[in-house]
Order: sequence, then C-alpha cells, then structure tokens
Amino acid sequence: MDFKSFGTKFITGRTPWTYLYLALIPFINWCFAAVPQIPLPDHGSWTPMSIVTGFVLVVRDFAQREIKHWVIAALCVGLALSFLTSDPAVALGSTCAFAVSELIDWAIFTFMKRPLSQRVAISTAISSPVDSAVFYMIASISIPGIFNIWSLTTSVLSKLAGVLVVYLVLRRHEAKATVTT
Repeated sequence: MDFKSFGTKFITGRTPWTYLYLALIPFINWCFAAVPQIPLPDHGSWTPMSIVTGFVLVVRDFAQREIKHWVIAALCVGLALSFLTSDPAVALGSTCAFAVSELIDWAIFTFMKRPLSQRVAISTAISSPVDSAVFYMIASISIPGIFNIWSLTTSVLSKLAGVLVVYLVLRRHEAKATVTT
C-alpha cells in the first residue's frame, strides 16, 4: 500500500481498527498511572490495568490488516500521544515494550504463512510476555511495586485469554468460509 492509498483510506474513515489502536495506546498508558494499584498480602501490589493490556496486541493485528506495514507509523503516533498524556516512565516503558514486542508481533504476523487465526494467536503468545516484562521493569521507575509476579502474570494471562477468544472467533469464521467455498 503506497502512502497515497494509506492516506486516503485513513482520512476517509475506512480504518476503524487503526483508529481504535491509536486511541488504546495512550489511553492504556494513562490508566497505568491513574488507576490505583491493589495492595497484596505479600506487601506487593497488583495493577488492574494488567487485565486489559492484551487487547491492544490483538487490535494491532487487525489494524495491520487494514493499513499493512503502515501499522508501524500508527504505533509511533500512538506512542507520541502517550508521551503527551501519560507518566513519562510509563510512556518510556510502553515505548520500549512496544518497540520490542510489536516488532516481534509484526514479524511473526507478516511472514508466517498460516491462517489469520493462527498468526494472531502465535504472534501474541510470543510477543506478550516480552511486552509485559519490558513494560513493568521500566514503569517501576516511577510506580514503585508495579513490577511483580502478580502484575506480570496477570498481564500475560490476560493477553493470552484475549487472544484465545479472538482465535476461536476467527477459527469459526475461517471454518464457515471453507464450508461455503
């Protein structure tokens, strides 16, 4: 997709997944600092935002289907918006985590020659633990206690649970498409 096609498609509103992706990146990052952590009995804490983080990785895959490799530009815009709206350490953590995990996700999703459902599931399963670990390590600079086994585990499991739901829906859609052709 050339720049003109991308621009036309984006400006005319034919990229709803891309718009959602652009909105989710700064929103989720802002929420990490705004939503209070829950204290745990072991004197650690758990961030409820770890539950919703998986959604953005799946939305990225659908945005890439809309705008192809321009999804990297959308990622950069979303991260720039994060620096304007979020705690700087959270935005930096998100930027580093996205830089690593989204590129892993993008490469697997792009070059794997499997059905969409499998590409989404495999790319997210590999990239989500990397994303969570990098993010929490860097975000812990300004949010003490955020990097712990509970937040990390919840974040990874939520990503995997989210992708499982999407995988099942896509598999059903692929099965129906196979039957009708």
